[in-house]
Amino acid sequence: MSATSQPQSANISEIARDIYLWRSKKLSVTVLTVATAIWVLLDVYEFNFITVASWLSMFIVSSLFLYANLLRLLGKQPPDLSGLEITEEQAVVMANSCREMMEEFVRWMFRVSAEGDWFEFAKTVAGLLLLSYVASCCDLLTLLYIGIVTCMTIPVMYAKNEEKIKRCRDWIMAELRWFYEMIDNKVIKNIKNRMSVVKETKHKKVQ
Repeated sequence: MSATSQPQSANISEIARDIYLWRSKKLSVTVLTVATAIWVLLDVYEFNFITVASWLSMFIVSSLFLYANLLRLLGKQPPDLSGLEITEEQAVVMANSCREMMEEFVRWMFRVSAEGDWFEFAKTVAGLLLLSYVASCCDLLTLLYIGIVTCMTIPVMYAKNEEKIKRCRDWIMAELRWFYEMIDNKVIKNIKNRMSVVKETKHKKVQ
């Protein structure tokens, strides 16, 4: 990755942090307001997505048209929208971000399945079961809206109570690992020992 793309990637991640940590309140309020408006229109009032997108596009285009013509009547320069263009460097940054996400997903899949980590496997199955239960109670749009609201509230709460949450998390992880080790010693190892005894017995009978 080039030296110019790294600062751009850092800027994008910094903007994302500013939004979900409420460092930039205007951006955070805008994101939450837009998400709420979309959810209300599509889920509560049951508008069609294409209809809402068309209305929003017409509003934006009409506003820019009126604003630009008003500036011309006042003898001023029309707004410069060149900053909205996606440059080649920005496209490379987005492509690299997608690649890193895919690589992280592959590493996670390898960690859960191929490495045989029972603890990681149990966490993954429990998380998927919880997600399937929540998804059975609401549609995809509501689930996405809940995810956005969660992302806008949980990080702020975590930042304010980080020490308490870390202590609680460490205690829970220690208890879960103790429970896993107990199950592993009393159940899984006994099953493996019995299977090995059965194999040895069969092997002796064959001899």
